Amino acid sequence: MNNTARDTKVSQQTNTHPLEELSKILDADMKAVNAMIIARMDSPVKLIPQLATYLIAAGGKRVRPLLTLAATSMYEGEMQRAHRLATAVEFIHSATLLHDDVVDESEERRGQEAANLVFGNQASVLVGDFLFSRAFQLMTEDGNLEILRILSTASAVIAQGEVLQLSTAGNINTTMDDYIEVIKAKTAALFAAACEVGPVIASSDETAAKAMANYGLYLGIAFQIADDILDYMADREKLGKTVGDDFRESKMTAPVLLALAKADDKERAFWERVITKKEQNDGDLEQAQAIFEKHGTYDETLKLAHHYGDLAIKALDDAPDGPLKTQMIALVQYSINRES
Repeated sequence: MNNTARDTKVSQQTNTHPLEELSKILDADMKAVNAMIIARMDSPVKLIPQLATYLIAAGGKRVRPLLTLAATSMYEGEMQRAHRLATAVEFIHSATLLHDDVVDESEERRGQEAANLVFGNQASVLVGDFLFSRAFQLMTEDGNLEILRILSTASAVIAQGEVLQLSTAGNINTTMDDYIEVIKAKTAALFAAACEVGPVIASSDETAAKAMANYGLYLGIAFQIADDILDYMADREKLGKTVGDDFRESKMTAPVLLALAKADDKERAFWERVITKKEQNDGDLEQAQAIFEKHGTYDETLKLAHHYGDLAIKALDDAPDGPLKTQMIALVQYSINRES
């Protein structure tokens, strides 16, 4: 590991906000992406931009398009192409959010009512389909078959991950390997693709593209593990969505799996009731949180996130040194320790 990576090892604390720093470094590029997002989600069917704007303008971290811009700039690729592909990445992500909220019957997203509650399930699904289609238009406009392969494969893998998660929901025999496969697919695949296209735009060698894909993959896994912790312990206003959604939906996430591994008979009966049978009563979420506290589950889950965070940082060992690399390393720490 070189000095830059060693000095900012994921297990250390950082006082910077890497997303803000990346946004400053890539300010002109991010403005171009935001302008393209607005332009390309337009449609003569007014409900489409209305609903899409409702979701996209509500905020969001823009992590994935920032990663595409950072990876392209780091390898000195053509930034106009990166603008188009970063927009495609954000559209893919937004489409999956719209579809997820319908599947999960979510009530809140980004601090406001979920789009499916405001506009209805049908409109949310169809506008999600529109955003997927726009993403593929942007990919074909770029004209690079390798990039089309990377992003189209990621889109298919995301869908597979959502189906896999459906099949594991409520199954307390789900293994940690099963869980990691789910989050690799539903979250980390797009992180990996967003990063991998950067060196491809720059016509860098396959080693660079693979390294960036690995960085995105491991960052995405760490990011999702942290997200699964937040679902149980975050402040609702900071999180921007309802705390305990995973619990209510009987999702088998890392905190539940780790608590199950240490459960006594009484606790296992509790998990079978609330997860397998979906018989949930007032106070059950608080009981789950108490079980996590008893077994040190939060710390154990964070340790797992740090493991993947360290792998993400190692993937950057041979990446060009500079401010972008420094902030991409810091982003790993931020992703694990964030409060929303």
